[in-house]
Amino acid sequence: MANILLLEPDNALANTYIKALEQIGHDVACCATAEEALQVLDDFRPHLVVLELQLTGHDGIEFLHELRSYPDGQNMPAVVNTNLPPQTLRPLLAVLDRDLGVKVCLYKPRTTLQQLIRVVKEQARA
Repeated sequence: MANILLLEPDNALANTYIKALEQIGHDVACCATAEEALQVLDDFRPHLVVLELQLTGHDGIEFLHELRSYPDGQNMPAVVNTNLPPQTLRPLLAVLDRDLGVKVCLYKPRTTLQQLIRVVKEQARA
C-alpha cells in the first residue's frame, strides 16, 4: 500500500494510529517532532503525511513549508489531524490549502478512527 509519515506528539494516539494504519496494509513511520520527521523523509520516502499542527519546536505549518521546498514533497498529499479548535484553525485554512496543498483538515475531538482511516485511504490514492 502506502508509506505514511505520521507526525503525532501524543504517544497513545500515535500507537493507536500506527496499529490501525498497519492493519490496513500501510507502512508507518511516526515522529513526535518536525525536526525528526524531516530527518526521516529521505530514507522512508512517504507517499502521504498525516500531521498534528501543534508540535514542539517547529510546528506543523513550518514542517509543511519545509516539505514543500523539496522536489519529492511538492505534491505529496498531507492530512492535518489536529487538536486546534475549528475557530483557531479556520483562519489558517486558506494558507494550508493554497500555499501548502492541504486538502483535508480534521479536528481530532470530532474525528473517529474510522473517519481518519477513510481519509487516509482516499488521500493515499490521490
